Amino acid sequence: MTEQPEQPQAHGVRIDSQFGHATIVVDGASLPAEQITGYSLQHSIQDAIPTLLIHTRQPHGVAWQGLARVAIADPQAADPAEVIAEYLAAVDPAALENAALNREDLGSERFDLTRAMLRQLADWVKGDQ
Repeated sequence: MTEQPEQPQAHGVRIDSQFGHATIVVDGASLPAEQITGYSLQHSIQDAIPTLLIHTRQPHGVAWQGLARVAIADPQAADPAEVIAEYLAAVDPAALENAALNREDLGSERFDLTRAMLRQLADWVKGDQ
């Protein structure tokens, strides 16, 4: 399969959560309360759309019915530790040090240069300059 996935779509969600019970409505359709075992709502300020992960108990014979954003991991994909190690090995030490020294958030306390370098690496990974 070589198709690119569609961009995430926003759906209207309403959650009424009481101790031991949650009612979740997606785009006006209430999910069966007896199937909901939990949920996680995650949102970072920089992301445009929060992610709602609904944990369900399925009735016998039903795998799933409904809408979902699906990501499938490639079992042949490289180990994340190897990917990170390769990335770090490719970083130009002089460029990293110069970028860290020129950061506006560089402090003058112990370990602040290391902290600035780690922030710079994180910015580069996210595509920020």
